[in-house]
Amino acid sequence: MAYMLETIRFRRMAISREVVYNRSMEIQLTKLQRDIVIGTILGDGCIVLRYVNGILKIKQSERYKEYVLWLYGNLKDLCISLPKQRKDNKQWYFDTRSIQELTNFRYLFYPDGKKIIPKNISDLLTSPLSLAIWYMDDGTLDYRPKDHFAFYLATHCFSVKDTYQLVKTLRENFGVESTVFNNLIRGKRYSRIYIGTKGRERFLHLVKPYILNCFRHKLPPL
Repeated sequence: MAYMLETIRFRRMAISREVVYNRSMEIQLTKLQRDIVIGTILGDGCIVLRYVNGILKIKQSERYKEYVLWLYGNLKDLCISLPKQRKDNKQWYFDTRSIQELTNFRYLFYPDGKKIIPKNISDLLTSPLSLAIWYMDDGTLDYRPKDHFAFYLATHCFSVKDTYQLVKTLRENFGVESTVFNNLIRGKRYSRIYIGTKGRERFLHLVKPYILNCFRHKLPPL
């Protein structure tokens, strides 16, 4: 009897996984959702494998609850459950379903398990929305009243070569001029993209319409 019950349980699990797999094959991301996914991958989001396909994981501090809810609002048909808040650190988070198209992004951006910039990034990073999401996640404003403003995009997790590839994409796809700063920290080089005088106005024009209220501190008070 115990053997029969265990066999039934495994069969049900197999059927359940098959249903999840088949459902994931049917889900297609819209262009808007694809642009959001690209921006989050470059920023704080990550794609991990669950069963046979990838899921997008989103999490932010309580300060950026508005952002999490906005992301969920645009991705909710890809999700099973609502955003939740952790009790310990108060982070807001949600995961998408396991989806085939996210699996493709997983293997593209994490070929060996570590996040990289794929060679075809210029074909993927084409939307100002993606750029704005990347900036909201990993960007900072360098502002001095009546004197100066510039933008940084943190690329610490990418190689210097990958960072230069992003600089090229910013120039060719968006007309944004930028440079790479390689900071030496504890004997290791960490890169950042710097958008100064030559590119800041164009960059601001592109991302400003998409910046949420919780990130207004990342825009110069012009």
